[in-house]
Amino acid sequence: MEKQCLECDDKIVGRIDKKFCSDGCRNAYNNKVNKDSKNLIRNTNNRLRKNYRILEMLNPNQKTKTSRAKLIEVGFDFNYFTSIYTTKAGTVYYFVYDQGYLPLEGDYYALVKRES
Repeated sequence: MEKQCLECDDKIVGRIDKKFCSDGCRNAYNNKVNKDSKNLIRNTNNRLRKNYRILEMLNPNQKTKTSRAKLIEVGFDFNYFTSIYTTKAGTVYYFVYDQGYLPLEGDYYALVKRES
């Protein structure tokens, strides 16, 4: 039985477990399959990445303080974070991976980096 490429239907020559006739066909097929027709996922990941870069830029020494206005000015989106950590005292930190922020009084935020 002759195997055919999953992308272009050409005959496959070589190893028995091959699914594509070339790297180009493999890439085209996987790009179609993994295409973010789920724009929501791609857009969410892009926002998380941007938030992470902003927190990293504003917090080079693993602990600092900044204003809400500064975060908004550089494009931070408070709707996107990866986890919430609540201390025993009830203090709530929002994290984007290992970069976190804690709302303080007067529209200020403490920026922290979680130990790895």
